[in-house]
Amino acid sequence: MAELHFTKGHGTGNDFILYADPDGKLTLTPEQIRALCDRHFGIGADGVIRAVRSRSLPDGAAALAEDDAAEWFMDYHNSDGSVSEMCGNGIRVYVKFLVENGLAELGPGDTLPIGTRGGVRDIQGNATGYQVDMGRWSLSGSEPLVRARNLKVARPGLGIEVGNPHVIVALSSEEELESADLAWIPVLDPEPENGANVEFVVPREPLVQDGVGRIRMRVHERGSGETLSCGTGAVAAALATRHWAGESAPSQWRVDVPGGTLGVRMWPAEDGEHVSLSGPAELVFDGMVTV
Repeated sequence: MAELHFTKGHGTGNDFILYADPDGKLTLTPEQIRALCDRHFGIGADGVIRAVRSRSLPDGAAALAEDDAAEWFMDYHNSDGSVSEMCGNGIRVYVKFLVENGLAELGPGDTLPIGTRGGVRDIQGNATGYQVDMGRWSLSGSEPLVRARNLKVARPGLGIEVGNPHVIVALSSEEELESADLAWIPVLDPEPENGANVEFVVPREPLVQDGVGRIRMRVHERGSGETLSCGTGAVAAALATRHWAGESAPSQWRVDVPGGTLGVRMWPAEDGEHVSLSGPAELVFDGMVTV
């Protein structure tokens, strides 16, 4: 058994257990992760993030090959112990954890590259907390039918990849969004090979205000269940809504989730269109537990 010194943090209510293991000497098992994330018998969280140097684990080799400045790797696991490619809220909280613990520096105007299983992500500070360049995105080519408890009929979904897989479903009203019971796993037909996060979206009224698109979203995260927020899901939801709205739709979006508000922005780059996510990051308390 070992003592685990941890920090609890969250980004718009999407909460995480973080711990520093620079040399990769303390790898938690799926069983240990599930126990830590249990909200009744453990600390409680949507996932666990290990702060480890990219050179200290096999998955970090790809990050260093992409950008040799990506010293730190975000080793993220969902609350059920499964591995996840990327977490948009989690990476903001992770960067705050690195900075607050003196493991990395991020001055005004600086950029900090972080390795993830979805590729290297560049982070900057901004007025709301942190902004993450999520890189290029793509339509996955899938349009599964989605069934959710308390929604009377199956709805078409749109598959979008933003470093991890998402399926976005448009609903007709706020009442319909509220009625969906996301404690149950939505059923996708056909089911993606590696599963997907599922976002349910309704437009605000008006959809565009002062040049900014506005939507409301709830999410069932693969491996975690319904969460108060999902950063990559907010990005995917904004991209899907812009796709449905057509060429005149804005490239800047406000996404309201149960835990707060996130900002999404799209812009052209040399290697294709990029999309960014911005929002707060909070560290709540430190502790120690035996694992």
